[in-house]
Amino acid sequence: MKAFCLPLSMATLVCAVPAFAAVTVTSPTNGATVISPFALSATASPCSLQTVSAMGYSLDSSSATTTVSGASLLAQVVASTGAHVLHVKSWGNQGASCVTDVTITVGTTPAGVPAPTTNVIVSSPANGATVTSPFSLVASGTQCSSQSISAFGYSLDSSSSTTFVIGQSVSAQVTAPTGTHTLHVKSWGVLGSSCDSDVVVNVVAPTVAGPTIPSTAVAITAIQNLTTWQAAFDLGTSGTSSGIMSLVLSPALSGSARQFITTYSNYGGERYSVRLASDQVATNFVFDTWMYLASPISDIANIEMDLNQVMPNGQTVIFGFQCDGWSHSWDYTANLGTPTSPNDQWIHSNQTCNPQAWATNAWHHVQISYSRDSSGNVTYKSVWLDGVQQDLNVTTASAFALGWAPTLLTNIQVDGMTALPGTATIYLDNFTIYRW
Repeated sequence: MKAFCLPLSMATLVCAVPAFAAVTVTSPTNGATVISPFALSATASPCSLQTVSAMGYSLDSSSATTTVSGASLLAQVVASTGAHVLHVKSWGNQGASCVTDVTITVGTTPAGVPAPTTNVIVSSPANGATVTSPFSLVASGTQCSSQSISAFGYSLDSSSSTTFVIGQSVSAQVTAPTGTHTLHVKSWGVLGSSCDSDVVVNVVAPTVAGPTIPSTAVAITAIQNLTTWQAAFDLGTSGTSSGIMSLVLSPALSGSARQFITTYSNYGGERYSVRLASDQVATNFVFDTWMYLASPISDIANIEMDLNQVMPNGQTVIFGFQCDGWSHSWDYTANLGTPTSPNDQWIHSNQTCNPQAWATNAWHHVQISYSRDSSGNVTYKSVWLDGVQQDLNVTTASAFALGWAPTLLTNIQVDGMTALPGTATIYLDNFTIYRW
């Protein structure tokens, strides 16, 4: 693409690359006549050479824009009868915006079409079932009010937020807090008919194995909600990275989860950190969090989960731990040098882990148990992933003379697996650190 440059002085040029439309709308087609609500399906390629971080749409001159994260968009759009202009948009990770306009005419339901009837078959969960969150939703159907079904969707209780899927079936992981809920499973016909089947479920807390935590332990809870989180490129990785954080209502287990959108190139890594306390005395810790990996995850190389503590002697213990997508192992940090002349290395354990094998769009429970002695020798005891225990039982030196003030802080880091630009979105909820 040709750049346009304007001279600010004899030695300075300001160059701008013009934005270009990078939004492909597969449905509806330009000039189509549709019935409300109609299915919108669109994808986006890089916008002004920037990786797409979000998409959205608006109708006519309305200032209300519906947005979703990522480079694809599926939605059901409600519009009044008549001619409209649908503005389908994308945004780059550095602020560029691209738009494709689609002209449509919304018609009325043809005479003789029967009134809507329920034609949604929910295979799972059964009505009245007791489930844990997230739970599996499986539903299908071929016709709604004698119309061929074009899309499925679902919502929870009285929420106005509906998840849509184009096609004649839906298979999803639904996240809900504990308690009784009504799951509304819906379908739409090609001419606008709608069908609905309601399922009542009782969501209970999962009962899974985990580390033993004494009643005297101090717990720092809801760490994901702290307002002092910071993001930074990890200088220990190559390439580049950037990160965006926000608190979201969905997907969430507690009602508030922290979203991390990481963009990287050339194997870069983005580190997210927050200070928790200044405890120099505690020697035992359990790192406990729920993590949700949004699809796709093919660009994720490593997911790192660290805890750093300054000891009474002023040295910092690094409890470094990661799920390694290169070696497919749980790794831990070791100082192979001395505190004043450190040699920080990742050591592969004999326990397996691969982030790209984790189920996407679902919550996973990670619990890590470790301790230290007064010299900063760390014993990595066990890790639990979704209740499955893996024992490490290894001890290594991990003290560093960094000159830090007393602190206890945690890091979450996401590393890229490709030289090409990539993006990953993860969520944390019910993030707790126990210490004693």
